[in-house]
Amino acid sequence: MELPSQNLKTPPLLTLGRFHISEDYGFLLPNPLKELPDHYRPWMEIVKELPHLIEIHQLRTQVNKHYGTRPVDLGHQSLPMPLLNCQFLKGYREQRLAHLVLSFITMGYVWQEGETQPGEVLPRSLALPFVEVSRQLGLPPILVHSDLVLTNWMTRNPERTLDISNLDTIMLFPGGESLRGFILVTVLVEKVAVPGIKALAQGVNSILQRSQNSLLQALQQLRLSIQDITRTLGQMHDYVDPDIFYAVIRIFLSGWKDNPALPAGLIYEGVSGEPLKYSGGSAAQSSVLHAFDAFLGVRHSKGSAEFLHRMRDYMPPSHKAFIEEIHLAPSLRDHILASGDGQLLAAYNQCLEALAELRSYHLTVVTKYIVTAAAKAKGKRPSHLPGPPRALEGTGTGGTMVLSFLKSVRDKTLEAVLHQSD
Repeated sequence: MELPSQNLKTPPLLTLGRFHISEDYGFLLPNPLKELPDHYRPWMEIVKELPHLIEIHQLRTQVNKHYGTRPVDLGHQSLPMPLLNCQFLKGYREQRLAHLVLSFITMGYVWQEGETQPGEVLPRSLALPFVEVSRQLGLPPILVHSDLVLTNWMTRNPERTLDISNLDTIMLFPGGESLRGFILVTVLVEKVAVPGIKALAQGVNSILQRSQNSLLQALQQLRLSIQDITRTLGQMHDYVDPDIFYAVIRIFLSGWKDNPALPAGLIYEGVSGEPLKYSGGSAAQSSVLHAFDAFLGVRHSKGSAEFLHRMRDYMPPSHKAFIEEIHLAPSLRDHILASGDGQLLAAYNQCLEALAELRSYHLTVVTKYIVTAAAKAKGKRPSHLPGPPRALEGTGTGGTMVLSFLKSVRDKTLEAVLHQSD
């Protein structure tokens, strides 16, 4: 017997709140915490001195100390790093800050002496709590985009506009103002993506509700947001010195998967007797372009698609679920072709062209900050810092051959352009 038609359920509307995505900040964690409970003061003592400890080659010494030994003299009373349990973290926001703190200390510990003498064993005082809080959050125990950017920002004056002069980072590696600029420009990229993220939800819901006008508005807003992202990314040139990025900053974003400097991976003491492999921080771990691709129906080549899909495991699980929800929604491309609406077709293609322009611009930025900077870095080395990671020349911190990967995702974006005869 058939059910009465009025009882047939339509799919639920897509809302950002279901996926812990902020209406104001998008994938950024709104107003991240800056301090953990006092129980975790030993972690905070170390992370606040992290750039200095790395520069004087004392971070490993400090982490490896046990109670009863004299801590490194940092100019004030400092605690050595004991093994602390994560049970005193109260809620999600404290867990996110703990992951940020432990990821920064971990990257500094592994790469303090550069790629020629990487730390091959992460001591249990770091490894055990880092793996514990990572499991609670559904994140890997390594620095990820959601640490470096989404959780690592604060406003100087909450009453003022969110621009770079009113932003600061919560924690840093060596790299000074260039690292601060790299993180904060990326924070602003995430912020200007917010209207585009809202447009995705509006677009999916417009298809479900068969509202062509609302869908057209959503596509127009998405295009504007993508263009804003491209303009904002251009601020890298104002705030980030390519030589410092390549020679000083980049190694601290490098992981231990597809990295010749740590080919076997990293042993997490007390967690696994076998080394574990995780990719380094990468722009591909930002949920923004994944979500745009899913909505616009961009299909990437096999190798690129596999890498991008793997990078979703480096995102907060709720953000990954949002991307997958968009992918499972009714096809925008099919809807536009079936509608025969020339305005929708043009607006859709303009989104793809704007996205391809963004990816082309990203290519020029990466060329400047990695390829050109790598050529200049040969033979140079700041005496007090690890030096550029030669094992990763031409490779992204996530482990890909970066230029060929970016060209591929740009070209596949353009291939998605629709023609009336399609």
